[in-house]
Amino acid sequence: MQRSSLFASYYKDTPYWWDDAPRPQIDTDTTPASVEVAIVGSGYTGLNAAIETARGGRSTLVLDAEDAGWGCSSRNGGQISTSFKPSFDSLEKKYGAEKAYAILREGHNALQWIGEFVERENIDCDFNACGRFYAAHNARQYELLEKRAEEQLPGLEVDCHLVSRADQASEIESDLYHGGIVFNSHASLQPAKYHLGLLRTAQDAGTKIATHCGVDNIERDGAEFVLHTARGKVRARDVIVATSGYTGSLTPWHQRRIIPIGSYMIATEEIDDALMDRMLPRHRVYTDTRKLVVYYRASPDRKRVVFGGRVSLAETDPRISAPRLHDQMTNILPALRGTKISHSWMGFVGYTFDEMPHIGQHEGLWYAMGYCGSGVSLASYFGMRLGQKVLGLSEGETGIDQTRFETRPYYFGKPWFLAPSIHYYRIKDKLNL
Repeated sequence: MQRSSLFASYYKDTPYWWDDAPRPQIDTDTTPASVEVAIVGSGYTGLNAAIETARGGRSTLVLDAEDAGWGCSSRNGGQISTSFKPSFDSLEKKYGAEKAYAILREGHNALQWIGEFVERENIDCDFNACGRFYAAHNARQYELLEKRAEEQLPGLEVDCHLVSRADQASEIESDLYHGGIVFNSHASLQPAKYHLGLLRTAQDAGTKIATHCGVDNIERDGAEFVLHTARGKVRARDVIVATSGYTGSLTPWHQRRIIPIGSYMIATEEIDDALMDRMLPRHRVYTDTRKLVVYYRASPDRKRVVFGGRVSLAETDPRISAPRLHDQMTNILPALRGTKISHSWMGFVGYTFDEMPHIGQHEGLWYAMGYCGSGVSLASYFGMRLGQKVLGLSEGETGIDQTRFETRPYYFGKPWFLAPSIHYYRIKDKLNL
């Protein structure tokens, strides 16, 4: 298909998820002059923290420079896992065996918690414990997946089963892979609908929401903080920074520790039911073992394929990234070569130098951020725990408490090292290493 004809006549450069869950219009002409808890950022972290503090009796205000949930919380792929990227061995060398276990256990806790939370709060977000097919891009990677399944650590086991290349068609119609592994408890949801459910839950708990109300400065004033916003000053006893991939110069200490990485997504036009059932027969979520990760799934109604990945060395226009994603998608799923793109968009993932999230307090400011691509469950879970910390509850203690939130010399928020790193990984993937 010619590049010029890749786009459907109704193409949009906004997230597909917004069609069913548009960003809410919130009347916030005024903001309170004083609250007990002020939260910067209205995504999963900020809203889950707000639900806890508001239900705990604290007057709570959430501020955002854009519409509520405009960032990654309504732009992601809606995939949910137990994922912590560091291995037990690497964490053990750094923190010891007990702490390594506690860190990795939090990923399991987050996955279990979010399913229970969505059900308990009756959030309509197409939550589905569908399982994940993690595909091996070469035979060596399949052997490593076999080893991973056989050598799980007690207490950190994951319900999974291997799928050989011979049986791969039962999971995906593709000749690219060499088999894979299914993680049966991994799940999916519609991220923008989930965010709207969180927003309503937070508001029902008494949280005030101020959108299009950016915070320009935070200064300490005795036992309180003063936030300078687009609508005037707000005093708060506690301040939570919940900006992750959108962390900027407002909080330079956090900015030096968060790497904003652009992730790009497309949605296809509606496709035939029979094709979808043949191509992705089990309605799972999908990723593979390549260094430059791609992630994809059927939409909740199984009418479209939603596909994402990292396709640019520098941030670019979603209309430019869309054909590149289409190439990657059809390399995996050749049956989609004649299928057009209906939506293309991008957002920023908050990455960290040690590839794990962090939670805590610095110079009086509370924070949780850096979910490294697994933010649906981790941002929600650690946002909840952060709210409990602000309330002074022992339940707020987590396995990642007191871990070093690292930075690097000469890094001040602009990841100059990304382009060579991505180029290196792209070469490794092309060489099938």
